Amino acid sequence: MNKTILLLFSIIVFASCGNDKKPRVVYDTDPNKETTELKKDSTLIEAADLPVQIDSTNYLIHPIGYLKVYGSRSKISFRSNYENTNFVLSRHSNYEITGKLTNLKFQHIDSEKMIPLTEKTLIITSVRFLKEVFDRTKSKYLLYKVIDQDTNKDQKLNHQDITSLYISKIDGSDFIKLTPDYEELINWKILTSKNRLYIKTVQDKNKDGEFDKTDEIHYQYLDLQDKNWEIKYYNPL
Repeated sequence: MNKTILLLFSIIVFASCGNDKKPRVVYDTDPNKETTELKKDSTLIEAADLPVQIDSTNYLIHPIGYLKVYGSRSKISFRSNYENTNFVLSRHSNYEITGKLTNLKFQHIDSEKMIPLTEKTLIITSVRFLKEVFDRTKSKYLLYKVIDQDTNKDQKLNHQDITSLYISKIDGSDFIKLTPDYEELINWKILTSKNRLYIKTVQDKNKDGEFDKTDEIHYQYLDLQDKNWEIKYYNPL
């Protein structure tokens, strides 16, 4: 009987521990502390995919990321830190590259020089060429979904952290963040008739570490003709 009670108690404790939900954001820690977990992991090696040339552009984009090493030295296999396909870091369609990338390198088709997008430690989950903007204005922009902060302070950058939105020119220059720190990207939309990028984010207003109905939704837009790329807030409610 005692063993049965002890077993049931252990199961309840284990189940309750497994149901503990980790906060998306942890506050009151050193804001200057950088995440270096990826570079400390000896099972990760830096690699690149073959270049991608997006239609209507004169640049090659080289996706950069990490491959994870499995097995012993006599029998080693590699797997990307995002996909299950050996040696593959990313996927791409006509106008979008997706994956778990740590950087991109840009190369003009008439040059052998490759220029990195950033020196920061971050994860790029997607980069999209704004083809609808190009068709209307001939301006060439790239839009990125990025994880750039260890918001839950677990010493890792992953999908449990906040996703932000970035933009750059087609050659990777002027790579800037559009969404505020500690605001989760909900979605974005291009309205070509106004040449605007609309953005919707949520702020953890009560600072409980979660995003729920008690928090505040923000609505913003970026005028893509504005050379300063200044975000403006609006209230549709």
